[in-house]
Amino acid sequence: MLRQKLQKIDRAEVKLRLIIFVIILTCSNAWGQDSKPIKIKWVDKLSGDFSFTNNWSYPLGVEMKSDGKAGCADGGFCPQRCYSILDSNGIVLKDSSLIFYQLLDTTHQFHSIQCEAWCYEWAGTDFIEVFRKSNDSIFCFTTTGIATHCSLQIEIIKNICKAAIDLNSITPDGSNIYYCTDGYITIDKTFWKKGIMKAKFNFNFENKDEPKKPIYWKGKIYTKIKPT
Repeated sequence: MLRQKLQKIDRAEVKLRLIIFVIILTCSNAWGQDSKPIKIKWVDKLSGDFSFTNNWSYPLGVEMKSDGKAGCADGGFCPQRCYSILDSNGIVLKDSSLIFYQLLDTTHQFHSIQCEAWCYEWAGTDFIEVFRKSNDSIFCFTTTGIATHCSLQIEIIKNICKAAIDLNSITPDGSNIYYCTDGYITIDKTFWKKGIMKAKFNFNFENKDEPKKPIYWKGKIYTKIKPT
């Protein structure tokens, strides 16, 4: 059973990396020339409170239940078989706990970004993925969810940063890309050399649809730089 679960995780990891590769290949090419280049400020020691990295969440569709254990949240994101072994209150049947937790991913996902923003269909995010494209370039994107459909995307090449917001709207013809017009990003050089992105940023974006509504995204990042 353990071997089957590990094989399932390995297959999911391969699929995820293929998806990420496509995102990196298409997104940066699509908006790279339209976003204003921002010069990176490198510092030896970036100050500030990065304790948000101690906070964690369950994967999408998993929440803490009234019995103090992880269980299925509303929305139908759990494996289908999990729902057949729950009682009327959504609690796991006592004789089915073993199989339930073999099916359900209860990994503690530690937060990698603390941010605030204004963009269409944005309700917050706690996660950003950072991948190395080459020795001197990386690509980052924040994760979306049930209520958040826009993703901050950052491309760094040497000492230059470009950013955009990719809105994958739930409304017809609502999807859009918003290009960065100005802002800043400060990165800890010491952690960067260790393969960790520790940064503060504040970006503004052009809103051609409603110019009087400024779009912005600012916050802090702390996460490992992963290989593609």
